[in-house]
Amino acid sequence: MTITITAFSKSPDQGMGLARDTRVRWALEEAGLPYEVRLVSFRAMKQRAHLGMQPFGQIPTYQEGDLVLFETGAIILHIAEHHAGLLPNDAHARARAITWMFAAVNTVEPPILELVTARIFEGDKPWSKERLPLVHDRIRNRLRQLSTRLGDADWLDGSFSAGDLMMVHVLLRLRLSGLLDEFPNLAAYVARGEARPAYQRAFADQWAINKPAAKAR
Repeated sequence: MTITITAFSKSPDQGMGLARDTRVRWALEEAGLPYEVRLVSFRAMKQRAHLGMQPFGQIPTYQEGDLVLFETGAIILHIAEHHAGLLPNDAHARARAITWMFAAVNTVEPPILELVTARIFEGDKPWSKERLPLVHDRIRNRLRQLSTRLGDADWLDGSFSAGDLMMVHVLLRLRLSGLLDEFPNLAAYVARGEARPAYQRAFADQWAINKPAAKAR
């Protein structure tokens, strides 16, 4: 059965690979699975047809026959559990990889998204300048903990897994902030993720859709 995912018809990041469909594309590329992409406008995301697949009006969604999923963690876990390449065979290592998937979206990503909110949606508020240093400190605290855990290893728990895929993509949101550069081992970790051929293919596919918008900047 053909796998179809949804993505922005015009991504807010203008093709920088930060939209969450990139995570799903990357996972599918790592698993060697062909897939199709259905582009969705912001208007269409709020209409009944899309809301029937994603009740919160977001992207991406994943459809394979009668199966429809949303939330990137759930989608990538489904892919990883049914196809080789993203989870270890050893049961304990497999459980740890899944733990890192949850850690990426539940522990590391929230303060990073708070920074996006503070800059884009609250940047014009009179208290914005006072709030930003607090947000930065919360992010630094998480990065410090993650940096200590990673140490000089290439990946979080032995070989590359879906846990690394999720974590690398979450950390990519920090590139323009400069915060990631304060932790050289994390910056190198992200670079290793980006260098993977599967990530390169996923990025190229979404960039091809958004490239004209990027040129217009």
